[in-house]
Amino acid sequence: MTAVFPVILGLRHDGGMASISDHPGEQAAQDPIKLLAIRETALSLDEVFRAVGDDAAGGTALFVGTVRNHDGGADVDELGYSCHPSAEAEMRRIAEKVVAEYPVRALAAVHRVGELRVGDLAVAVAVSCPHRGEAFEACRKLIDDLKHEVPIWKHQKFSDGTNEWVGA
Repeated sequence: MTAVFPVILGLRHDGGMASISDHPGEQAAQDPIKLLAIRETALSLDEVFRAVGDDAAGGTALFVGTVRNHDGGADVDELGYSCHPSAEAEMRRIAEKVVAEYPVRALAAVHRVGELRVGDLAVAVAVSCPHRGEAFEACRKLIDDLKHEVPIWKHQKFSDGTNEWVGA
């Protein structure tokens, strides 16, 4: 019996068409999207980093977003994140777009919702690719698109008693 494997095609970041033959060792049946989640609990960088481990990857890029103590000249005490029910589906759509555009071996993205304090981890994304340059580019594309397109809103509470919604 002859095994039939699908050929996966996608648009590379340089505009050309990507296929399995462009990335030796890649298995067509394996989904490179390893972890996507929105959570009310603390994020684990170890979990995100482990999720993108891949022996064929020569580079892994990790971005971690934390709650900073200021914004626009005002002191931030805490903030809350909330999201639309479609947020995880939008995260998947963006992850699939990044996977189609770059030679991603493994990808992970986790965003926190709920009340956070200064210094807490708000988001962690990681991408593993055959080479470091591709990993950096894919990771930047992933976090930039998540920030601009996923319906997650930030409610900042300032030390002077004022507050502000961002992204709503």
